[in-house]
Amino acid sequence: MSTKMTTFASLAIALFAAALVSAAGGNQAPKEIPLWEKGAPGFESRKDEKEKRKDQGKDIIINNVNNPSITVYLPPKDKASGAAVIIAPGGGHNSLWIAHEGYNPAQWLSDHGVAAFVLKYRLGREKGSPYKIDVHGVQDVERAIRYVRYKAKDWNVDADRVGIMGFSAGGELAAYLVANGKIKAKGKLDASDPVDKLSAWPDFQALIYSGPLGIKGAKVTKDWPPTFVAYGENDKQSAPLSPYYQSVKAAGVPAQLYILPKTGHGFGLRETNKGPTAEWPQRFVDWLVAEKLMKKS
Repeated sequence: MSTKMTTFASLAIALFAAALVSAAGGNQAPKEIPLWEKGAPGFESRKDEKEKRKDQGKDIIINNVNNPSITVYLPPKDKASGAAVIIAPGGGHNSLWIAHEGYNPAQWLSDHGVAAFVLKYRLGREKGSPYKIDVHGVQDVERAIRYVRYKAKDWNVDADRVGIMGFSAGGELAAYLVANGKIKAKGKLDASDPVDKLSAWPDFQALIYSGPLGIKGAKVTKDWPPTFVAYGENDKQSAPLSPYYQSVKAAGVPAQLYILPKTGHGFGLRETNKGPTAEWPQRFVDWLVAEKLMKKS
């Protein structure tokens, strides 16, 4: 091999390695971390039950979640804005479509300065499930927010800029959490677990084509977190998001509504997305900057 060819090959390898390092948020691949060391409270005996994974093209479908976790996507330190978001994928509460509604947006956000954490939560509608959507699913979201705050210093995150993003069913969990109220999300100062001493109240919420649970009939107050809403104009399932947005605005809470033209449910973020379905993450980041929820990367 010529010297020129060797140099080119070495450069290509170096660039590929650098891309992997950047994608990992500095020096390692995204790491999955259980939210409870001994398993979810009351279900510790199910901690070691294996989840099920199905690869469907470039989508990944997860079932049988018994050991809730977050997968960590950290931006490089020179890009970190201090903002962080837990991402709850959708799947009708009977599965998790965790690529286009989890890993892909997490990677994009971390590349743009937002620390992202993809949540695997317990599924209340899976056949034979012992879990309830508004109890155990919400508990997993709360624990994820608390855990990120607990690790904020280690992960270069501002503990006062931790939010929740939910797609479809994941958005319903976010909405349930907020509808439960700020007081219920307070930390337990007498808890033996230091994570549980911290607040689970999100500093912002992003509802991406959420379903109606937790949204229809929500009694919005001025304490609501700043809210970003995005869904397709052809998506009847997510239609309640428009009046929800109006209620948030009427309460005096910062909010933005982004309706994607000629778009249905489940667009998420894929490499094949074009136009508005590819642009919504930038709209979200622009909104975070405008509301001073993150520093401009």
